[in-house]
Amino acid sequence: MPPRTDQEPIVATSPAPGQAFSSQAALLWQRLAPHRWPLPLNAWPAGTALVGGAVRDGLLDRLAEKPDLDLVVPGDGIALAKGWAKRHGGTCVVLDPERQIARWVIKGWTIDVARPQGGGQGDGQGAGAHLEAALVDPTGGLSHLEQRQLVAVQEANLRDDPLRLLRGLRLAAELNFELEGESRTWIARHAPLLATVAGERVLAELEKLAAAPQGHRGLQDCLTLGLLEPWGADPKASQALGHLDPASATARGLQPEEQAWALPLARLACLLDSQGLVALRSSRRLQQRCRSLRRWQGSPVQGESAASATTEHQLLELHRSVEADLPALVLHLSVAEAQAALQRWRDPRDPLFHPRAPIDGQTLQQQLGLAPGRQLGALLHHLTLEHAFGRLPSGPAPDALAAVLAAANQWLAEQAAGNAKEAEKPAIPSP
Repeated sequence: MPPRTDQEPIVATSPAPGQAFSSQAALLWQRLAPHRWPLPLNAWPAGTALVGGAVRDGLLDRLAEKPDLDLVVPGDGIALAKGWAKRHGGTCVVLDPERQIARWVIKGWTIDVARPQGGGQGDGQGAGAHLEAALVDPTGGLSHLEQRQLVAVQEANLRDDPLRLLRGLRLAAELNFELEGESRTWIARHAPLLATVAGERVLAELEKLAAAPQGHRGLQDCLTLGLLEPWGADPKASQALGHLDPASATARGLQPEEQAWALPLARLACLLDSQGLVALRSSRRLQQRCRSLRRWQGSPVQGESAASATTEHQLLELHRSVEADLPALVLHLSVAEAQAALQRWRDPRDPLFHPRAPIDGQTLQQQLGLAPGRQLGALLHHLTLEHAFGRLPSGPAPDALAAVLAAANQWLAEQAAGNAKEAEKPAIPSP
């Protein structure tokens, strides 16, 4: 996001001649590693100040390899970013022509630049003209960081950009911070304003929130504060979300790389149905994945060969629907059930957890003289079911192929007999 240009900078871009950094500012500057930035500091306009998330993450020692940089610059930010792109390469994107905010993207770096907002003294503070070489904390943010507390600076900021209502919860979940009481009250008060934000922007924040380690708590807060009511979020989902945490996932046997995608997916599926995701302009793929997980949530994923035909058909349909996403589904099962299911799922040869027909349609057509059509599709489904529950072998061995073809012939004979019997029934005269 663009820098908050109406606030004083936290740290200036370089120390003034003859001045020394405070110890905290020096440590922050070391972590920011400006020598790695795509533009040397002497190429920046005098008075440029660094603000925003890079400063916060530097203070918390959680900087990414190429952190997004938010700059407040004297003069026209758009012209500056365009000039950088022309001289050094990369792409310039105009974010806000009225406030002269632009983004320069180059070699994996994202740099947002904006001119100071307001007038008089505020402009001087925003530009950082007299704040060289100092770590400046105009709103008490350092104490909030020490207390691991997230605080909204002004209620008006939430009204001016309603996406901040959701972003605050996302940041709290990412940082494992507590949301300050008055800030929580403000978010609840203005929650309906979130519906004025484009759906895809809301979804992007939700996906980041769901991916945070404490994302389940953040999503519970979303429900409590009414942020997701416009998209039909299930108010009963709060209890289920409480179980979708890293500790529960670990207990059920999910590896860290599996948790990284299964927990966010399970949380979103628990929270929103297909209609809500459509309203948020999600991809059809995400809608389908969440729809399948919601349908089968809590269902048993294993069955004995002696199970009823109905149960077998349901289990086969379940595994066809959620084959790739099973780790997200087992988060709703008991520890023992989940561990057993994951052990089978990790075996790519398991015929139920990775259902495949033991023979392809082309071979059936060649061996049995069948034509493409509904009958062939139904036969393949039958053979897949028999294979999934261990009643048919698979593989290229002649005896395996013979067994599959015999089962196919038997099924075709049963279908023909059933059709003949149906044809023999007397027609019911019309009244």
